[in-house]
Amino acid sequence: MPAPTAPPPEPCNCQAIRAAARHVTQFYDQCLAPSGLRTSQFTVLAKLKRNGPLTINALADEMVTDRTTLGRNVLPLERDGLIAIDVSAADRRAKQLALTKAGEKRLRAAAKLWFAAQAQFDAAFGAKRAAALRALMATVVASDFTAPGGTV
Repeated sequence: MPAPTAPPPEPCNCQAIRAAARHVTQFYDQCLAPSGLRTSQFTVLAKLKRNGPLTINALADEMVTDRTTLGRNVLPLERDGLIAIDVSAADRRAKQLALTKAGEKRLRAAAKLWFAAQAQFDAAFGAKRAAALRALMATVVASDFTAPGGTV
């Protein structure tokens, strides 16, 4: 009698999304490498350019990340003079991040590489499918999931 085999693993939404995110991030990181920025750092600069100065908490919310992860991304940006971190005028307990002139210059240079990466992704995946994927991921981010115990 043959030995029983384990059934195939059930599909896991979390693992599939994380694997895709890592794969795409690695591609964008390679494309942005000549600028000296990683994708996460490019996003910080782009969010600050688009939204103006933001507190660390507001930027973390905007990027759907935690403060610790954000902190690891902003420290080299501050060290390199691409962002300035100051006490918030609205709340002296909060720190506010702002894009510097050097940060704007680096962002402009990196944006050219980012646009090329976008075009390459769209060519490989299809512009309509890429747009649909972004819309679907935006819906996922906006979804209200509640973990057992009532936390998100």
